[in-house]
Amino acid sequence: MDLKRTEDQFSVGVYQKRDVAIVRGQGARVWDEAGREFIDCVGGVGVANVGHCNPAVVKAIQEQACRLITCNELFYNDARAQCLERLNRITPEGIDRFFLCNSGTEAVEGAIKFARMATGRKRVVAAMRGYHGKTLGSLSATWDKKYRDPFAPLVPDFIHAAYNNVAEFEKAIDEQTAAVILEPVQGEGGVRPASAEFFRGIRKACDDRGVLFIIDEIQTGFGRTGRMFACEHLGVLPDIITMAKGIAGGIPMGAIGIDRRVGEIEKQSHTSTFGGNPVACAAAVAAIDFLVEQDLPRQAAEKGEYFMQRLRAIADPRIREIRGLGLMIGIELKQKAGPIAQAMLNEGVLVLLAGTTVLRFLPPLVITRQEIDAVVSALAKVLLAASGTTEE
Repeated sequence: MDLKRTEDQFSVGVYQKRDVAIVRGQGARVWDEAGREFIDCVGGVGVANVGHCNPAVVKAIQEQACRLITCNELFYNDARAQCLERLNRITPEGIDRFFLCNSGTEAVEGAIKFARMATGRKRVVAAMRGYHGKTLGSLSATWDKKYRDPFAPLVPDFIHAAYNNVAEFEKAIDEQTAAVILEPVQGEGGVRPASAEFFRGIRKACDDRGVLFIIDEIQTGFGRTGRMFACEHLGVLPDIITMAKGIAGGIPMGAIGIDRRVGEIEKQSHTSTFGGNPVACAAAVAAIDFLVEQDLPRQAAEKGEYFMQRLRAIADPRIREIRGLGLMIGIELKQKAGPIAQAMLNEGVLVLLAGTTVLRFLPPLVITRQEIDAVVSALAKVLLAASGTTEE
């Protein structure tokens, strides 16, 4: 079978695919159908935190699939109970109830519904450059017009204010506001970390006005930024936290965590056929246990600092800024980043974009320093080639 031709023939075609067919992965590396090896700094867009085909996750999936594959939340289930208990262990203080779903955008949809139900209000304030998903509710919170405009009109009562600007958010929050939703580090928006002062100011504004603070940890959670959740860097607790991506070692899963002050959620107000699936829950338990046992958040902090130091040593004039937190790193260029990403692929490294001019790196947290060195060397080589010069 010609994999690429078959996908192009039968897919709807909404994805801008790169010319490579990935068929195998292990740790921080993947291989294509021809056997070419790549260091993966895409990681399923921040999904493969514990590494591709993590043995503990694979074992948990295999054992659960042999025992029970599906069990809706009409019934209790052992794997689900274990998953909920693990989430309670690692999430921020006060978060002690969870809704299990299948993706990040579903988590955002549910969080918005829960906030509106709890407050009796409708308005949601989000950030410019923010990204929260592409289903209609989460898309309404997402900023970029290229995603929003083709599907207008969206859900009403969503407004956007400037990120890292407390004063602008204070103007936007009023007696009709149900929730503020923010990423601790804007991913799609260019890998832009929030300041602690900003998040603390938003927390105070929400408390003063009876507004719920939804912290979107879909990309930043599960060790990615050097703490289990990025809000821990900022000293701010959420009322509602959205999670997905790295939660289950690569198996599709999302979750909403709720603080006790949100109140009770009405029965049947929000449900999911596949949410809390036993196989996904078993994978999540294994992934979370591995994160904790291997202290991957600490590893992400240390490796991220090393990665940033090595990147800054390149000192290429095309680099405008290097920013990030842990192993969530963005390089803003003074030119379009797409050709650089393509050239990196040709050098055996897979990287993401975050807008027109930003390269984004989201490698598995198990990436080694030797692999980081190889990534940095490849980038230096690509940038040098792009300048039209060669080394002496």
